[in-house]
Amino acid sequence: MGQLKFLAVCGLTLSSFLPQAVAAPHSCPDGLCLVTRTNVSNDQVSRELGPLLSCGAKIFGPEDPNFAESTTRFQAFQPPNIELVVQVARERDVSTAISYADRNSLPFYVTNRRHGLAVSQGSFTGIQIDVTQLQNITISEDGTYALFQGGTYDQQVIEYLWERGYVTTTGSCACVGMLGPGLGGGHGRYQGLYGLISDNIRSLNVVLANGTEIYVSNTSHPDLYWGMQGAGHNFGAVTSFELNIFPRLVDTWYFKNYLYTEDKLEELFERLNTLDNMGTQPAELMNFGFFHVNTEFNETHLTSTKPLIWWSFSYAGPQADAEAYLGPFDSLGPINVTDGNVPYPEALHAVGTGLDDPMCDHGVNHIVGTAGTQLYNITTQRAVFELFREKIAEYPGLVATYVVMEAYSLGAVLAKDPDSSAFPMRDDYLLLQISANYLPDPSLDAPALEWAQQTIDLWNEGQPERRPTTYVNYGLGTESLESIYGYEPWRLERLRDLKRRYDPYNKFRYYVPLIRDE
Repeated sequence: MGQLKFLAVCGLTLSSFLPQAVAAPHSCPDGLCLVTRTNVSNDQVSRELGPLLSCGAKIFGPEDPNFAESTTRFQAFQPPNIELVVQVARERDVSTAISYADRNSLPFYVTNRRHGLAVSQGSFTGIQIDVTQLQNITISEDGTYALFQGGTYDQQVIEYLWERGYVTTTGSCACVGMLGPGLGGGHGRYQGLYGLISDNIRSLNVVLANGTEIYVSNTSHPDLYWGMQGAGHNFGAVTSFELNIFPRLVDTWYFKNYLYTEDKLEELFERLNTLDNMGTQPAELMNFGFFHVNTEFNETHLTSTKPLIWWSFSYAGPQADAEAYLGPFDSLGPINVTDGNVPYPEALHAVGTGLDDPMCDHGVNHIVGTAGTQLYNITTQRAVFELFREKIAEYPGLVATYVVMEAYSLGAVLAKDPDSSAFPMRDDYLLLQISANYLPDPSLDAPALEWAQQTIDLWNEGQPERRPTTYVNYGLGTESLESIYGYEPWRLERLRDLKRRYDPYNKFRYYVPLIRDE
């Protein structure tokens, strides 16, 4: 097949081919067929779909120098097989591309920042519809909400709103798209005050699997509006959405990062349980941390690679207010402390989740496992740490693994009626995750999978009174549907009914799907 690249320029299509590539006559003069075709080639897609797209849209395949950058992913384990990229320039291009794909039996997968973890993505082969160019943000006249296009991402949104005197609910990692987490709930630093991302969605412009565009809100398709708030990846592609925004109330956030040796573990988690207090920590405060090997610090100070405990606190306000909660962690005897007061757009990098931090690196295998709990089982946390020590000694190639634990404020999350959306697990006060990280190496796949499962089992065995839960954005996607979408029978029944009506042929099935491939 000849190398080709299309750039739609104001209704025209520029094409470049290798000399041997000659355009064949159109089998469908208007570029679309009245009946579904099969075995449509990349050349055909480019020739037929290209002229239908907006000015600035692009279509390119593996031979194009932009292909690798446009398809590389945060999760390198079992990635989707992308054969062609359609990079849209306007929202209507998404509908055009999906309609074309639907009428020609072409699998499609809509992506933005490509940060998803689930291995279900590995079942995909076909066209990637890339929405990264859709980045417009429009604040409403009354300043209570904004319209965000589907390609917006956390750092962009945080900076844009902060400069104009506003904040909103986003995820906690700067490089992640707004909608990836948001359609599955979306935890973040402002959730104690304002709720999850999904709790603040007012409306969505959605493209269904046949290319139909619909407006979804609590008065327009209210049934689907319920499902989009927690299980939205299953029903359609969102080209833009209205989200509540809020006045910026503080000028700075205070952060404090501690590094502890393992002998502090039991006392640390006892003090964290006191602070978190079953989901009632102050709305302005969040904390998270992880077990990891801090190679740079170890080489400088400890001359070993034994695991350490890193813990971070972020507070929406001045240091003087935050310090009222941090005394117990100062007195615990950390071996290193960094802190500061920064404007919110700098708060993510200050705690290691900025655009240029390792948390945002692409091309690495992440074998993940997750659990939700309400407090730390101290005995379990010690067992998880000891397992960490054993595994990195046995498998040095997994030394970049981390076990992360997050405690977000929950006031506004718990105030929401749990039945009012598809998000099922408001009573998970702590989010726990292991991510076994390594450059692609098949010899490490089985050990990493085993380690992740052993860690999940420890966490769940440590809370025998609760059933296992899986935050949809943190799991590998192999967990039970009940643990992901809710144990109440009515939840899965309602979601399956929505699936039958809005995506009866299961075209949206590549990210933690409700209806799994056999």
